[in-house]
Amino acid sequence: MATQAVIRTGGKQVIVSTGDVIDVELLASAEEGLDVTFDDVLMIVDGENSTVGTPKVEGATVTAKVLKEVKGEKTRAVFFRRRKDSMTTKGHRQRYHQVEITGINA
Repeated sequence: MATQAVIRTGGKQVIVSTGDVIDVELLASAEEGLDVTFDDVLMIVDGENSTVGTPKVEGATVTAKVLKEVKGEKTRAVFFRRRKDSMTTKGHRQRYHQVEITGINA
């Protein structure tokens, strides 16, 4: 079994292992090809051994490489005012960074 870690990024918790490609909230000052480090590691599982942080595992980091910036699915919001003959439609596409996990450092 490969080493796995639970990291917190963008207000979400994600289970990752080396080689995984995940979508995370837009990271500040991150461009394609750059390496990023996630310091907010909540748990590490290595075979039979597991380390649970209180709340974080001290000294543990997860490194990743930014692959590209992607857009999510379009969501539509419709504002309808009854009996007023008025309706407004808005759309939104959330932007994400797609990252590949390159290492888990305990």
